Amino acid sequence: MGNPKAFLTVPRKDAGYRPIYERVQDFSEVEQTLNTKDRQEQASRCMDCGVPFCHWACPLGNKDPEWNDALYHGEWETAYKILKKTNDFPEFTGRICPALCEKACVLYHSAGEAVTNRENECAIAERAFLEGYVTIEHPERNGKKVAVIGAGPAGLAAANQLNYKGYEVTVFDKNEAAGGLLRYGIPNFKLDKHVIDRRIKVMEAEGVIFKYNTPIDVTALPDGFDAYVVSTGTPEARDLKAPGRELKGIHLALELLSQQNRVLAGMEFSKEETVNCKGKKVLVIGGGDTGSDCIGTAHRQGALSVTQIEIMPKPPVGHNDSTPWPNWPVILKTTSSHEEGCDRRWLLNTNRFIGDKKGCVKEVEVEGVIWEPNPEGGRPIMKLDGKKEIIEADIVFLAMGFIKPQQPEFGPNVFVAGDAASGASLVVRAIASGRKTAEAVDKYLKR
Repeated sequence: MGNPKAFLTVPRKDAGYRPIYERVQDFSEVEQTLNTKDRQEQASRCMDCGVPFCHWACPLGNKDPEWNDALYHGEWETAYKILKKTNDFPEFTGRICPALCEKACVLYHSAGEAVTNRENECAIAERAFLEGYVTIEHPERNGKKVAVIGAGPAGLAAANQLNYKGYEVTVFDKNEAAGGLLRYGIPNFKLDKHVIDRRIKVMEAEGVIFKYNTPIDVTALPDGFDAYVVSTGTPEARDLKAPGRELKGIHLALELLSQQNRVLAGMEFSKEETVNCKGKKVLVIGGGDTGSDCIGTAHRQGALSVTQIEIMPKPPVGHNDSTPWPNWPVILKTTSSHEEGCDRRWLLNTNRFIGDKKGCVKEVEVEGVIWEPNPEGGRPIMKLDGKKEIIEADIVFLAMGFIKPQQPEFGPNVFVAGDAASGASLVVRAIASGRKTAEAVDKYLKR
């Protein structure tokens, strides 16, 4: 702990976002960066707590106090080496992780100003690539082969760790490039895809083999491998079976997000295939991060207006008595996309979609919701209050999460990782699962 009084004298300073009028004109990353002096000052705020709750809260077990101390002292390479021991892809999590470590930070609980761990992590990763601390390793091969099915964060982490352990790893993916939802679900304004490409080049140079446009049926895994990692994510989005769902203009969220990312990568779509919000009244159903990503994308496509509705109550601001520490604080989250303009509403259920004579959606009937305690415990009981209204919408996006996949019975040499095992979760948890799965594969093949 280099500066034992920094947490008292240095206030939290976030890098912030580019101005709204500027960032909505493009799909470049919205988050800015601090200069080196300010970044090291922010790292100095870490108190190196006797019980580091940040380390406990992080699914990866990141050693935040250790790399924050190295960062404060300007020892960037040391900071990266510490970070790399627990996190395969800090350049990913440094951009898109909700930072569970920061909600566990003692400074968050005592002063409401956690250490800027996520931004510090990203800064360390970027400096590592800039200064050449990211080197190519050539592991000694052990003669065994492992197939990884799915190139999302869990699959990539498993492949990376297995490669370092000496296995010949082949990653199969149905898409044209690696990343899974990192590439096809998260907009470029949060995670520019060159960041993924840069890491994949490192993995390829270290010996990982990638085979794209290769869908694999997990009930008929390819021959020639000693073990398999199934990391196919959660491919099925939760749909809304309300009357009028068949109308034109109603899309699952990923139909918008994945297509826009592919367009930015140079892919072309016909007029009939194109999902675009230009000049339209947009309605997003679902209040999570995927819904927020739809909002930001709609703005950049030139939407006339954007409304987001959520069936759950509006969370409180700043603190929620019903989710005390060590629970994740369920509080109001305002993203960069929300800041760009959005009418946000809560406690609304979607009753039906209403179309015009051409079969296109034009309106959505919603109704107020009342949540009552369940006398048997568990999830509260939802009731409709009878107050109906109409929301105008030329295009609707369903962003209500994903359905946990049901996996078949696998043999002892097949391991399931990430969302394919747990259902939809965070990228940081997927990476952690991939690492844990690699350990299990290694243990199995060494038995």
